[in-house]
Amino acid sequence: MKVHLNTLKLNTTAVVLEQPEKISLTVLELTPPTDDDVVVDIAFSGISTGTERLLWSGRMPTFPGMGYPLVPGYESVGRVASAGKTSGSKVGDMVFVPGAKCFGEVRGLFGGAASKLVVPGARAMVIDESLGEQGALLALAATAFHVAPNASVAQPDLIIGHGVLGRMIARLAVIAGAKPIVWETNADRRPGGIGYEVVDPSEDTRRDYKVICDVSGDGALLDTLIGCLAPGGEIVLAGFYDEPLAFKFPPAFMREARIRIAAQWQPGDLLAVRELVETKRLSLDGLITHRVEAQNAAAAYRMAFSDSNCLKMILDWRNVA
Repeated sequence: MKVHLNTLKLNTTAVVLEQPEKISLTVLELTPPTDDDVVVDIAFSGISTGTERLLWSGRMPTFPGMGYPLVPGYESVGRVASAGKTSGSKVGDMVFVPGAKCFGEVRGLFGGAASKLVVPGARAMVIDESLGEQGALLALAATAFHVAPNASVAQPDLIIGHGVLGRMIARLAVIAGAKPIVWETNADRRPGGIGYEVVDPSEDTRRDYKVICDVSGDGALLDTLIGCLAPGGEIVLAGFYDEPLAFKFPPAFMREARIRIAAQWQPGDLLAVRELVETKRLSLDGLITHRVEAQNAAAAYRMAFSDSNCLKMILDWRNVA
């Protein structure tokens, strides 16, 4: 007898942030899949030290859909276990999944940190098998690409922060022919530049940067960055800021400074970075520094947010039922 997807009763083991700083690994019932959906067995998911840190600490600004309990995560890689007839996918595909909303009354913000997910087939992007855990980095790569997604947008010549996102932005700038400088206050994070220089900001005396991209999330830097701009220069805010931003007007006025926000990546950005990675133009090497079995998720989240040597933490779901 043929069983339709929407008659299946599916459970998943998910990371649930019950309240700030309280994480559990919980079995949840999944929303039944439709013909447009795929069921994905997740192999790896990443922990974001930007938005997920704000969710974990309770400092995430209020926005529609915000609240606890929630399933975090938007950097997941897995294999299609079943596919609806109109999903556009097939069983066995290795896919990148940028989160899900399939947990009933438990919010999916962003819903990727689970052993099994139900998502529309259109949101499950097929990736090369050889990527493995590095496929989880595609969301950050797309976020970095969104800073300057086409030739009409200037690449940054100064990048603030040498975490994963800063490194991605710098690597993409180099690919585009730019020669960016990266500021990093933590000496342990300064190594690892590929085709660009990483410096202590206290040693940089330049005041003629045309495009400065900040991924630090530290709004207190805004006056400092404006002071480093060339006339008519631009500051791109590519981090996430939980406090109101303010700056002194006269220095910005004298430079005719511009401020731009680079928000969430778009589908075209994701397709672009997949092509760059698969053609070996964009390297994802050296960015994943820590790996933990998903059963130890609570400890992994704490480490990801407290250990300055942790660039990217990956949860391994392959041994979770």
